[in-house]
Amino acid sequence: MSDFLKEFGENLKTNLPGFIAVAVAEIKSGISYYSLSVVDSFDPELASAFNLEVVKQKMNVIASLGLKEKIDDVIFTLTNQIHIVDVSDNGEYLIYLAVDSTKGNIGMTKAMLSRYKKDIESKI
Repeated sequence: MSDFLKEFGENLKTNLPGFIAVAVAEIKSGISYYSLSVVDSFDPELASAFNLEVVKQKMNVIASLGLKEKIDDVIFTLTNQIHIVDVSDNGEYLIYLAVDSTKGNIGMTKAMLSRYKKDIESKI
C-alpha cells in the first residue's frame, strides 16, 4: 500500500502543473494514509481532516434527505489555488489535492485523480 501511495504522490508532484499538496484518508475513521506537500507551511493532513468533516456533513445531508446520490468531488476555487476533495466510488476514501491555479487547471487535475481513484480503492 505505502509503495503505491508514494508512487501516486510522486507522480502528481512530478506531472501535475502547480502541484502543492495531496493527502489520502479514510472517511469513516479519519486516518490519514498518505500526505505530501511541496510547500513547508502547507499541512495536507490538517487540510484533509477539515475537508473530511465537510464531506461527512454532506453525506449526512444526503442520507437525511433520502437521496440515492453519492459525492463525486468537491471543488474549492480560492484566489490562487484550487482544492479538490475527491471521494472514492465506494465512499470509503478521500483524496485531497491542492494546486496553484496560476499553473494548473481543474480539468487536468481531475483527470490525474481519476487515473488513480480506482487503484486507491483496491490497494488500500
